[in-house]
Amino acid sequence: MVKSKSPLKRKSLADGSSRETGLKLARSLRGQEVQETELRLIPGLDEEVSEAFQAVKKVAADARPRLVDTTMLYAPRSGGVKRYLLSKKAWLADNRPDIAHSLVVPGARHRVGSDDVMRLHAAKLPFGDGYRWPSSVRRWGAWVSALKPSVIEAGDPYTPGQGALEAGQRVGCPVIGFCHSDPAGLAALHFGEWAKKPVEKRWARLFSQFDAVVSPSRFIARRLEEAGIPKIVIRPLGVEIDTFRPDRRDRQWLLDQLGLPDSARLLCFAGRPAKEKNIDVLIEAVQLLGDPYHLVLVGAGTGMPPEDRVIAMPYETDPKAVAKIIASCDAFVHANDKEPFGLIVLEAMACGRPVVGVNAGGVAETVDTTVGQLADRAEPRAYAEAVAALFERDLDAIGRAARLKAETHFAWGRVFEDLCRVYGEASGEAAFTRSKAE
Repeated sequence: MVKSKSPLKRKSLADGSSRETGLKLARSLRGQEVQETELRLIPGLDEEVSEAFQAVKKVAADARPRLVDTTMLYAPRSGGVKRYLLSKKAWLADNRPDIAHSLVVPGARHRVGSDDVMRLHAAKLPFGDGYRWPSSVRRWGAWVSALKPSVIEAGDPYTPGQGALEAGQRVGCPVIGFCHSDPAGLAALHFGEWAKKPVEKRWARLFSQFDAVVSPSRFIARRLEEAGIPKIVIRPLGVEIDTFRPDRRDRQWLLDQLGLPDSARLLCFAGRPAKEKNIDVLIEAVQLLGDPYHLVLVGAGTGMPPEDRVIAMPYETDPKAVAKIIASCDAFVHANDKEPFGLIVLEAMACGRPVVGVNAGGVAETVDTTVGQLADRAEPRAYAEAVAALFERDLDAIGRAARLKAETHFAWGRVFEDLCRVYGEASGEAAFTRSKAE
């Protein structure tokens, strides 16, 4: 049971006078219609802003209760968060017709699509793989407010998350934070341990303001608890079992594509080439294993120098194409020992493929010996030993067990039914728990 508190009484705990000023502004605007002048960035974009604002007003005229999802973790080549949001949108359209759903995400320009995805102009992050960083919490909050949400889900603690809190204050609706990552852990990984505490402190202050915080794993829930964040609800992510399925397997097709013999043992990883993914561990492990093992990197090998037995394939935007590649390999490999959840692991399991993971982080909560093999640590030799141990077993039987687990425990329908209960309890809107048949 989620015990929600009135967003009108939410205490400001964020760092800095600018944040407090923003909340004061949100309170002063509470109940007022959003004005176009609040949304302008620079004079040259006035026409673009005007067109987007008129489109938003049409969307907001829909009288149905509205869920608004907002995050900056949404880019042309982004992974799990984007797939989660688009899967949720499709599921709500099919199963909760009495609920309206909008996404507010960064983009190259202000634009409101026919799919109810609002893109707001934001600058690209340097070396950010297409991600964009919105600059103004106040404007972001005003755009979200203009949609007249009944409940808001913030998918990050950055500008969209802060803007979501301001919108919740202004509109008078609950704001739920979905913790898709561990910013403090990432700061320590990229900048050193010195960076962990300041980021964790800021993270805790922001997430403590949400009416409820959803965690995709016990691993992230523990991190939230350590940071002193209350009101945590654990809800795992899910998988599109009709897209990721075993019958997409065509091993001979992939061998022909790669120019490899039938004797090859194909290991696959799909994702971004981010430091935390530990791609170097996978590469060194396959070098230790030697022939006949080969590592297929889908997207993650971009820009890397050539390596023996490592084959880089380009990033693939079509989920069905990704599913075909994963299903056609022999095993899926994932070496991130601090993964918040690991949606791609579920997708591999749904494709009927065994998974080799690390006995740490969110992946260890999904993968066990029935569906794969866990390395003791994210270190090349330990990982190579886990891969070799997997290939001593019946891969087809393990793959069938993986598919069954994905179907029975992680189908999106089950996940979104649970989340709708969270939204309904927080907002008091019965439409969130009323199915299409009722």
